[in-house]
Amino acid sequence: MKHIGTKTWYSASDLAELELPGLPREKRKINARARDERWAIAVDDKGQPLMRRRSGRGGGCEYHIKLLPSAARTELIKRGVALDADTIAAESGNKQIWSWYDGQSQKVKDEARRRLIAVNQVDVLEQAGLNRSAAVPAAASTQKISPSTLWNWLKLIEGIAVSDRLPALAPRRTGGGKEAVIDPEIWQIFKSDYLRPEKPTLTSCYYRAKDVADARGIALPIQKTFARKLKREVDPRVIMVRREGAEALRQSLPAQKRSVAGLHALEMVNIDGHKFDVFVRNAEGKVIRPLMVAIQDIYSRKILSWRIGESESAVQTRLTFADLFRDYGIPRACVLDNGRAFASKWITGGAKSRFRFKIREEEPTGILTALGIEIHWALPYRGQSKPIERAFRDLCDTVAKHPALAGCYTGNSVDAKPDNYGDAAVDMAVFKQLVEKGIAVHNARTGRRTETAKGRSFDDAFNESYARAPIGKATPEQLRLALLAADQKRVNSRTGHIEMFGNRYWSPEMSELHGRNVTVRFDPDNLHQAIHLYDTAGAYLCSAELIEDTGFADAASAKKRAKMEAAHRKTVRTAVEMEDLLRADQIAAMLPDYIDENDLPEPQVVRPVRHRGQTAAALKKIEHADEQTQEIFSALGRVNLRIVD
Repeated sequence: MKHIGTKTWYSASDLAELELPGLPREKRKINARARDERWAIAVDDKGQPLMRRRSGRGGGCEYHIKLLPSAARTELIKRGVALDADTIAAESGNKQIWSWYDGQSQKVKDEARRRLIAVNQVDVLEQAGLNRSAAVPAAASTQKISPSTLWNWLKLIEGIAVSDRLPALAPRRTGGGKEAVIDPEIWQIFKSDYLRPEKPTLTSCYYRAKDVADARGIALPIQKTFARKLKREVDPRVIMVRREGAEALRQSLPAQKRSVAGLHALEMVNIDGHKFDVFVRNAEGKVIRPLMVAIQDIYSRKILSWRIGESESAVQTRLTFADLFRDYGIPRACVLDNGRAFASKWITGGAKSRFRFKIREEEPTGILTALGIEIHWALPYRGQSKPIERAFRDLCDTVAKHPALAGCYTGNSVDAKPDNYGDAAVDMAVFKQLVEKGIAVHNARTGRRTETAKGRSFDDAFNESYARAPIGKATPEQLRLALLAADQKRVNSRTGHIEMFGNRYWSPEMSELHGRNVTVRFDPDNLHQAIHLYDTAGAYLCSAELIEDTGFADAASAKKRAKMEAAHRKTVRTAVEMEDLLRADQIAAMLPDYIDENDLPEPQVVRPVRHRGQTAAALKKIEHADEQTQEIFSALGRVNLRIVD
């Protein structure tokens, strides 16, 4: 027999072979002792049987080490065949019993403490000199319990370490009876029916399962039995993901808390769009719900720049970045929503996203990649990834529900419309002023409990860090690249001007660009500003000013035009003088003398030229045409034709 150091179960053959003190050395006599001492019905403190059926070939029974005499147990420990019971409890049982105790109700724990007080009092009386028989009645009288009850409690802690008495004394009450058995196939039907996205009630699932059971002649326990079994056997996470969905399962985890302690102002920003729940009338008189694209500093949570339009577009996004670069500087990184407007080729250039366009070589590079801004894509509809969503929630209350917009508020959902829905619409100019004021108030409000504000305002947190942080300022060249959207246009081949959106732009430098394709950068919201021209390779060419239309009798404009023409002539005249051109007579004087054509040499070989090919026969005049021929020509109306013979 191979003995293992943690062996606690032994057959009669094993015990006979070991020849332990206090036990017979024959298998037959050991079985007889087990029968006489009723080892088959012996149990431990937890009610677990101390005899079990032996697995393997031959069968038989095995007995726990606790059934053996103390001399035999001591000998097994000395030989290293088994461990001391106290050691076993310390290594495994202690963890299990304390784990069980932690999961009990407060009522069970209070009862365990009450029992421990009585047991400890017995120990105190024994230390005072009383024996156990005298100490137990005395302690029971003090605790107002019967001596037999205290004796039972003392029995619970036999062989238990003093440090483990509390969980050992906790009551272990079990149910009143065995729970009814549910047919496995009916249970599978019930469970599959209940764990559906439609979220049927437990009652309806029970009655559907009961209909199947009745049809098959299967007895079914009550509904509460199904509920208890479902709670006991099915993981709550399985119930959640099957009935609520994957998003509910994700939200069941603690939210990730991102620290910004390692950042500084303008190091990282995030941008997103928000459609206001307000009816606004645009310049054409159409009532719309405007959309704002805003950029927020992640470190301080301050909103830095924003633009308002009718929809989320690449142009609106570009102009928002332009305002940021002009007013504050260039951030190192940006968190963008992975949507079409932010994945536009004009914004992100060659960066990859799920709505990537096929980039052609002549297309302008996106402003973010061109300026070295690292791009981080956030998941759509995931507000936890974008702190600016919280700012939008505040603006919904402070701006959309402003008293000046009474009757314009639409509600945030179809079933949340106010009673005055659609009563009014505010002009776009007025709405932009309210948004500008609302964002200023949002940034300046104190009492913010963010990691960096600490009771101050977003403005204070931003200004403190901005003053001492390394900020990348945009150069005029970078502002030209960022401020204006791009469009491919052809320069007029005759006059050298460019026409866009009904406006004409021109500069003297464009005289060299006649007929060329250029990239034009301009501000769609301010077409009266100068535009900037780049070649298809991205090199800057020049800027062009707006040519304003003038009145028919506008004398001032006529004088301005005359001055422009005079300056243009002077510039061209200077350019001509710089070429140092020769006069025509100077060029003629430099040419060699021509040979007189009359002094041609006589040809030495003459090639004969003969008439070749088919020659049409000469026409002959017909003296007299017969009468039939004349009738034919008259019918055809071709009297002027002549017959060729």
